[in-house]
Amino acid sequence: MIDTAYAMAPSGAEGGDVNTLMGFLPMILIFAVFYLLLIRPQQKKMKDHRALLDGLKKGDTVITQGGLYGKIVSIQEQVVTLEIAEKVRVRVTRASVSGLASSPPPPEPNP
Repeated sequence: MIDTAYAMAPSGAEGGDVNTLMGFLPMILIFAVFYLLLIRPQQKKMKDHRALLDGLKKGDTVITQGGLYGKIVSIQEQVVTLEIAEKVRVRVTRASVSGLASSPPPPEPNP
């Protein structure tokens, strides 16, 4: 009976490597799904936003993260000056520009 137990031990030890790999397989799959669904798209979005900020120039019409539409009057290293109405200028950080405006906002009606 003891000989039988010793005879089975090596075959169980060889199967241990496969069991270890199968134990890590769900974690590897979860990481792959997170990378494909969360990490990779976020990195692409950040890269596109950085390219947008680097390509800003005077005269572009942009929208900020706060929802302000404005025309770029001047650009410094970290500050962008926007003209949001005639003779109304605001200074915002360059990072707060969320994108180029496809069209200028409609003018406000005069009461």
